[in-house]
Amino acid sequence: MDLKLNGKRALVSGSTAGIGLAIAEGLAAEGASVVINGRTQKRVDAAIALIKANQNSADVTGIAADVSTAAGADALIKAVPAVDILINNAGIFEPKSFPDIPDADWTRFFETNVMSGVRLTRGLLPGMVKKQWGRVIFISSESGLNIPPEMIHYGVTKTAQIALARGIAESVAGSGVTVNSVLPGPTLSEGVATFVEKLSVAQKKSPAQFEKEFIETMRPTSLIRRFASTAEVAAIVVYLCGELASATTGAAVRVDGGVVRSIA
Repeated sequence: MDLKLNGKRALVSGSTAGIGLAIAEGLAAEGASVVINGRTQKRVDAAIALIKANQNSADVTGIAADVSTAAGADALIKAVPAVDILINNAGIFEPKSFPDIPDADWTRFFETNVMSGVRLTRGLLPGMVKKQWGRVIFISSESGLNIPPEMIHYGVTKTAQIALARGIAESVAGSGVTVNSVLPGPTLSEGVATFVEKLSVAQKKSPAQFEKEFIETMRPTSLIRRFASTAEVAAIVVYLCGELASATTGAAVRVDGGVVRSIA
């Protein structure tokens, strides 16, 4: 399937590892020119090297900038002032009981998970509208629909991303620019893998056993009964970036393994 992404320029925030890196790899494989983003030049360079090691002809560059800050987002926009595709992937998560979440954590989560996408989209969307073609995708989560009691602040920011994508999509109706959110379920990204490893060691269980028990107890509605891979999530995102997905906009597209039971 030709997604017609040759010659398109894509920026993926938070793409030095995990889902973001998998998306960058997928876009590069489809012929897009991809800009990697991360907080440090070392991580950016490592991600670029990894993609080029697997794809010799990949057109991949990178910009180090902390998009959880206004200054970092502005610096990234100045370095990459025009793109065809924007993937708002930068995000953080942390299990913590509600009474123990201070104001500082709420602010940190909103700045990283929500405001990074607000700022980047605000800066890059007008150029897409002018060209009458563009793709903006917010990487949200099934946690935006099923707020996890173990990290309510995370879930709230993921709900905000779904609302953002819908609202922005409506604001550019008829422009040729599509705006969607993608909702992964439990996914074995770098951060989650580290989280699983630490807890499995603490509980004296194998990672596989911990994963099985996590799904059974924390996400019992999962239909695939396992964590998804980052490549499985990236495949949907890359498709939504293509010409063939031009009729999909304002949507919350689930890649959650069936965790969300609602059919609407």
